[in-house]
Amino acid sequence: MDYPVLLEAAEAAARATTGRGHVADYIPALAEADPEAFGMAVATVDGELYGVGDWEQPFSVQSVSKLFSLALALAYSSDGGEELWRGVGREPSGNPFNSLVQLETEHGIPRNPFINAGALVVTDRLQSLTGDASGAVREFLRRESGNPLLDTDPVVAASEAAHGHRNAALAHFIASHGNLQNPVETVLEHYYAHCAIATSCRDLVLAGAFLARYGVRTDGTRLMTRSEAKRINAVLLTCGTYDAAGEFAFRVGLPGKSGVGGGVLAILPGRAAICAWGPRLDQAGNSVAAVTALDTLTTLSGCSVF
Repeated sequence: MDYPVLLEAAEAAARATTGRGHVADYIPALAEADPEAFGMAVATVDGELYGVGDWEQPFSVQSVSKLFSLALALAYSSDGGEELWRGVGREPSGNPFNSLVQLETEHGIPRNPFINAGALVVTDRLQSLTGDASGAVREFLRRESGNPLLDTDPVVAASEAAHGHRNAALAHFIASHGNLQNPVETVLEHYYAHCAIATSCRDLVLAGAFLARYGVRTDGTRLMTRSEAKRINAVLLTCGTYDAAGEFAFRVGLPGKSGVGGGVLAILPGRAAICAWGPRLDQAGNSVAAVTALDTLTTLSGCSVF
């Protein structure tokens, strides 16, 4: 594929969405992002790297970090993730990412690892496995991206904590059902810290390419088995873009994880990792520009998992 040409076309389509959607403001620090910024990058399994627009500009990773916390929790598990999957499901939620509704009827077992409740359970398990859940995510991103300066933005983390009443409610409810192993305060601290990591499209495609390589890291070592990588990609496809996962699969046709910082990381298995970023969000919390750019790239190239 001629990625430079595809990226130019994707950028043009994304820029045409100017004015659509709104920058996240329920975390005040995120509201300061330039609403018209846009970047996109591709990292192939053959080591090629391409970018366009603001592809090297850091932004708040937010829920895209949930992909990495899940991958590490599974990779570090000694039982193949069986214990983890007893505490969190693998089904689409059909509700907003911060919803409390399903936890009540499903006895504190979150529907999937990519809604906030599920990510809290994953963070808790990663904390038990490593003793430093947010540090494990941060170090993995640094190593895979080759960016030693990548770090948590303390202003964003503090803003999330100060306005995180719903996440605290989720965590306490989960704990009331015995589905957290660590103190609620510890889990929330590490959850906010890995969601507040400042990263770029460049960093994310390099860090996420292990899924395009079926579990193999940048240095050639294996993080997880091919089967485990396949399963993460499957959950990304069905659950990675909140309650708009069906629309994302219809338009883009790739496993992907979005975040309210405006980033969307998508995986083309066996070929490449692709990340697009634009701060304006739709009603489901997905970037309008990023989804449009990914839609354009896969439509023009004809590449998807279908």
